[in-house]
Amino acid sequence: MSDSKFTTPVVQELLDSELSERSPIPSLQEKILAIRNSLRPGQQQMADWQSGPLAISAVPGAGKSTGMAAAAAIAIARQYERSSSRRQLVVVTFTRSAAANIKAKIRKFLRDDLSLPQTGFFVYTLHGLALNIANRHSDLSGLQLENVILITPTQSHRFIRTAVEQWIVNNPDVYLRLLEGHQFDGEETERLRRQSVLRTEVLPELANTVIHEAKSSGISPELLREWSKQTTDEYAILSVAAGLYEQYQNLMRSRDFIDYDDMILAALRVLENDSARHIEQNQIFAVFEDEAQDSSPLQTQLLEILASNREYEGMNTDAMNRVSTYSPLNLVRVGDPNQAINSTFTPADPIYFRQFCEECDRIERLATMDRAGRSTRIIIEAANFALKWINNQWLATTKTNNKQQTADNRQVPFRLQTIRPVEVGDPQANANPAPVGQGLELYTPRDIHHTVELLSQRVIELLGEDPTKNSAAILVRENRQGRWLAEALTPLCKEHKITLYDVGERDRRSHVPQEILALLQFCDRPHSPDYLKAALEALVQRQLIPTQDLNALASLPEEFLYPGPLAAPQPETVQKAARLCRSLLRARLELPLYQLISFLALTLNYDQAELATADKLAERVNQQIAGNSSMGGMLSALSEIVSSERFEPVETEDSEERYTRRGQLTIITMHKAKGLDWDYVFLPFLHENLIPGRFWVPPQSQFLGDFTLSEVARAQIRATLHEESVIPDVSQAWEVAKNLKTSEEYRLLYVAMTRAKLLLWMSAAQKAPFTWSKPDNLQEQAPCPVFPALKRQFPECVMNLGAISNKL
Repeated sequence: MSDSKFTTPVVQELLDSELSERSPIPSLQEKILAIRNSLRPGQQQMADWQSGPLAISAVPGAGKSTGMAAAAAIAIARQYERSSSRRQLVVVTFTRSAAANIKAKIRKFLRDDLSLPQTGFFVYTLHGLALNIANRHSDLSGLQLENVILITPTQSHRFIRTAVEQWIVNNPDVYLRLLEGHQFDGEETERLRRQSVLRTEVLPELANTVIHEAKSSGISPELLREWSKQTTDEYAILSVAAGLYEQYQNLMRSRDFIDYDDMILAALRVLENDSARHIEQNQIFAVFEDEAQDSSPLQTQLLEILASNREYEGMNTDAMNRVSTYSPLNLVRVGDPNQAINSTFTPADPIYFRQFCEECDRIERLATMDRAGRSTRIIIEAANFALKWINNQWLATTKTNNKQQTADNRQVPFRLQTIRPVEVGDPQANANPAPVGQGLELYTPRDIHHTVELLSQRVIELLGEDPTKNSAAILVRENRQGRWLAEALTPLCKEHKITLYDVGERDRRSHVPQEILALLQFCDRPHSPDYLKAALEALVQRQLIPTQDLNALASLPEEFLYPGPLAAPQPETVQKAARLCRSLLRARLELPLYQLISFLALTLNYDQAELATADKLAERVNQQIAGNSSMGGMLSALSEIVSSERFEPVETEDSEERYTRRGQLTIITMHKAKGLDWDYVFLPFLHENLIPGRFWVPPQSQFLGDFTLSEVARAQIRATLHEESVIPDVSQAWEVAKNLKTSEEYRLLYVAMTRAKLLLWMSAAQKAPFTWSKPDNLQEQAPCPVFPALKRQFPECVMNLGAISNKL
């Protein structure tokens, strides 16, 4: 759609007249116009918003956050002009770091460009917004935050495990049916094996998947049970899932625990109340949402209610806040459905943002930000080609298989939108820069070891001479690949003074809870060789004591800690370790229990972010053991967090800066790389068994059939949410799940390719591991299907390995 259809026309004569009589101090309108004119066409459409719904579908590198920050600042300025009320703009984004980034940009526009107070808006994550509403109306939300504990449950969390055990006790007949599977000869060893698989893997995975899917969509266990009556599968999968979900909810309520989905539900309970809803709506003049492709149904519902100016009539009606010509929604949603990469392990589904785009398009309220200055032109061409090729292959496959394709093509992997280079005179400095080398380099090494040789040589060429000039990253599909690469590249990076930063290693450690637990376990049982060794390892890791033979120290704890008069003199390194350990034991005796975690954090010489994380951990643990304050209770709570829960650290450093420093070679997963960019991006190990991957059933659970209960349940729930006429049976649901997985993996590759600015280096070795848990077990591996297509499309970018080998 054209700008003339979208924007409110400016009366040119009035504007010329105003500018001709301009005073030495620019007016607010002139300042707004100056910001607008500094933006690209797609960003300008966002800046021209004044009311109503608006969808912005943006390509990678189009400047979404800058455009949204500018549009937000302009909207706040107009609100200052037209109203004396104190209504606020609410900006919502996906992560805390993104929220901090966009808040800083809005403040800069208000301060530097508009000379306005840096107020009139709030920036939240979706869960932060929900918690804020629930906290302000605790009587309606049912959340007394001083009494509840927020958790991030995983498949191994004790509430999930306990829910499974309780369900088994309450449903012995259904459990027996699962135990029998497709066939069972009654052999006792096999029975015990299947029991273990069901209790520790299959049912916890089903519970974890369905709880997130259902809660995030406002589906109760009772409704899920009703849906199960429409299915005829032999295991009654949705009925089993409903029972597990119900047990989990009962456990959470009985212990005053909540999860992130409970925050959204609590906020919606508040907004069911007419008075509270009007209070919240009257504080807001509009809602801007970033990364809208990652929203779940309930999150979308929450934003639509807050952005609505009309009388709200019922939360669960199909007509609720639908976009129409007369819609009262002051809601701007910005996203890229082609960067939706969380839908197979979170309840997010790009279909909802696609629907919003379609509804806005019907009333000419859809804008596309398709100009991107991040990457050189050859990288843009490669990404565009990959998108179209994947969609064409998907449609050809569905046609071959005689599958019914939906009229709106909502299930194809990509929305058809092309990345275009920016126009001449674009305000971005060095937009669409000149490529380094070919800009796109395609390699087919002999094996993964040859891959490392080729990659190493290119890294040295690019970073070796002036490592402070450019940034580089290796994007991997799995953390295990990153770990293997880090080990292989560390000696070379040290030799050439290149900083190697393995993001996965930092994440894997989850080091604050683990290190605190190790020291507390030692304080509780100092004569345990295992606990002493774990504590010493933590102290060595933090460089508080010299590296030494810890096994020798831990083998005789008493002699190490309190050597007798006849003992051989301890070396200085041992004495230092012993003194530090004894100081920990003294603190255990002298300090109150609630101060121990903070003391240990200081002892470990934590930085600002780690201290903040330790304080958060201490608050969580002390809250959890209130009423039963003991060392045993504290250790139990900490052990639970370390073993079965993802404890979110407090970030004080900008994560983008940490990952994209110049002169640094960052190893990071494709998922974590979203939203970031580097001058040089390396994509090794592009094989079909990982992208798009094979949807497979673990051998240990194949007695249940050629599908997994969790994925079938997920596909059945989504089919119902997408308002399909019937719930698919098991075989259909399994095929739907396969397609969802395939689509998301291809979108992940697209995200990875579009992170590169100057050079995109891609490789698929002829031999690679079948599984990266055994990287030495090499075999012939087919490349990711997109890779040979790229080689055919860009033959000039296929690298001559013979010539390169002569240089090595």
